[in-house]
Amino acid sequence: MITFIKNYLRKPTPLEMIVKELAIAQLCKLEAETAVDYAVSVVRYNDTRIKRLEQHINNHKEQP
Repeated sequence: MITFIKNYLRKPTPLEMIVKELAIAQLCKLEAETAVDYAVSVVRYNDTRIKRLEQHINNHKEQP
């Protein structure tokens, strides 16, 4: 128990801080990549939607 408390209260080593920061950076990168995937899918969805709506407009213009 005392060892646990000593370890909890001690100052982390530079290597421990680097490892922790690296893990945080990797998680942030994964979150950003997920956001990119989502954004790309939204752009594709809207591209398809725009094409479909433009086609509807053209079809209505052709009708007398």
